[in-house]
Amino acid sequence: MIIVIDAVNAHRFGHLLDEMFRLRKRVFADRLGWDVECTADGREIDRFDALDPGYVLGLDDAGHVVACVRALQTTGPHMLSEVFSDILDGEPPLRAATIWESTRFCVDTERLGRGKARNSVSYATCELMIGALEYAMRSGISDIVTVIDPVMDRVLKRSDCAPYDYVGKTTPMGKVPALAALLDCTEERVDRVRAFAGIHHDVHLSDEAALALAPPPEAAQPVAPAEAEQDNAPSADRAALEEYCRAQINAARTARELDQALALAEAVLGAGGWTPGSLDRAAG
Repeated sequence: MIIVIDAVNAHRFGHLLDEMFRLRKRVFADRLGWDVECTADGREIDRFDALDPGYVLGLDDAGHVVACVRALQTTGPHMLSEVFSDILDGEPPLRAATIWESTRFCVDTERLGRGKARNSVSYATCELMIGALEYAMRSGISDIVTVIDPVMDRVLKRSDCAPYDYVGKTTPMGKVPALAALLDCTEERVDRVRAFAGIHHDVHLSDEAALALAPPPEAAQPVAPAEAEQDNAPSADRAALEEYCRAQINAARTARELDQALALAEAVLGAGGWTPGSLDRAAG
């Protein structure tokens, strides 16, 4: 089962985000040895989680997070431009409204078994690929750039979801090397993964099923990485956030998009003294 969590519904699913951050810690810090930021209570959270990205989560039949991936726009700060820039090997980062960055793709191998059965790593991996690609397509995204390791590269190829190209070069990253791959978000790619995995049903939870997973409002304890990160963020991080918000405001093409961009800026920067006039839309 796939559920998408973003700035609109994150307040309802703090418990799922908490499971996701803990899964990321077990995979990227403990298993892969990547140099990632972890909290004392066992969660992996970085400054990009403060930018209200989209999270695509795979859930098992009991409603626990068994897979996850993060989607972030490339028009602002993202990992390939800010953290993994060595991979680019001197090339400029890809920046376009129709290109998203996909990172932190992982599956809970401890909870799931092997094989292609429903409760298996292979099934969960393919279901997450399908869910992420369909989410991107519905959002008007044409391409995904994703930072992966050679193992994940082989998984993509074996699942008939091979990258159509790569950016930069393979670079050492913790215990494993990392590389940046490009995937087109098309029905053809989704159909190939579905055929490989034998998944022909709608993988996304209905709105009713998703709401059934949310705790009662009085019991909800949402994870708020944006607030936690912002309190301790250095001035350079705030400047990057302001740049990102300004880019979203200037890129707005309709009144609705402008309202959404202004709301995002207020949510991300409001606590730090942001006022509407400080991010006025560029003239022209």
